Amino acid sequence: MNKTAILMLQDGTTFFGKSIGIHGIKTGEIVFNTSMTGYQEILTDPSYKNQIITFTYPHIGNVGTNSDDEESSLIHAKGLIIREISQMSSNYRSQKTLLQYLLEKKILTITNIDTRKLTRKIREQGSQKGCIICLKKKITFKNYEEILKYKKENFLEKKKKTKEYIYQWKEKYSNSFIEDKKKIELINKKKNHIVVYNFGIKKNMLRMLKRRNCKITIVPKNTNYKDILKLSPNGIFLSNGHGDPRKNIKSINSIKKLLKYNIPMFGICLGHQILALANNAKIIKMKFGHHGANHPVQDVITKKIYITSQNHNFVIDKKSLPKKILITHISLFDQTIQGIKILQKPMFSFQGHPESHPGPHDIYFLFNKFIKKINKYQ
Repeated sequence: MNKTAILMLQDGTTFFGKSIGIHGIKTGEIVFNTSMTGYQEILTDPSYKNQIITFTYPHIGNVGTNSDDEESSLIHAKGLIIREISQMSSNYRSQKTLLQYLLEKKILTITNIDTRKLTRKIREQGSQKGCIICLKKKITFKNYEEILKYKKENFLEKKKKTKEYIYQWKEKYSNSFIEDKKKIELINKKKNHIVVYNFGIKKNMLRMLKRRNCKITIVPKNTNYKDILKLSPNGIFLSNGHGDPRKNIKSINSIKKLLKYNIPMFGICLGHQILALANNAKIIKMKFGHHGANHPVQDVITKKIYITSQNHNFVIDKKSLPKKILITHISLFDQTIQGIKILQKPMFSFQGHPESHPGPHDIYFLFNKFIKKINKYQ
């Protein structure tokens, strides 16, 4: 079943490994994730769209896969790079092995790669695009550009068109998530209506809002602010998502208009960056981003430290920060901005993923903070 496969980076660096399933050519920006667990949640995170994920943990797949741990119905990543895949799974929740899951989802995967060497290269030289090649016949490529040309001529990718519309989220959620129910019950005084800007949301963010007695309406990312106001929201949630936040011009302009209505607003990851852009801050691309479930973040006021999940390639530029934006959290890895609040507005955001899944639960309380703001400003 195993076939020879090649990983070539944009600068020509080449790795030889094995494919564990489908054949083809996939290109995308390579990012490394340092999480030791939660590979299924990471694979189905929409934030990884158009990227190729490499796991730094050497052995992936030991607990299998199941339907509860999917953060969306698709694997949005272009491909997967791992050192070694487990041939069996051992967990009472497992429904399929990771190998079966990847074959079913038709994800191009290369194994037997020196992921430590690859990660070190990205850390030292910065992010770059790469290409996974697994073909039925042996073909030699001189450089990355030659691969792109061959891919264009032989592997026509059809763009998937998805209809975007406004809808209420009523999906049932698993009760397997650990939270302090007493703390949640204290703030669930009434059923709040949350309008969610969907930039590529993870299911667990919606679960967290649902557990807090919220009625959830999901709207496409380019929804006009007038249509948001017609929904009469008690709060507005800006979700995570993929790509460069600066390209979401329509969304940014709508949120700028919504600022004057003082509706409580909470942004996560890309939503955090878009809230900053709507308040005239600037965004810059990082050298290789933050991707993992072990990132220490500090509250700048209390000095308390939280271990968080992260998944982003862009960050707010400290040099561009207007006076109306206050920094609330910073990364202890590189001092980048992790949290902000808008002065004299019931609005705040966080760069990491407080809903975790995968990752530690240290910063779940931000969802409680959001509901408390809504209750106060009503």
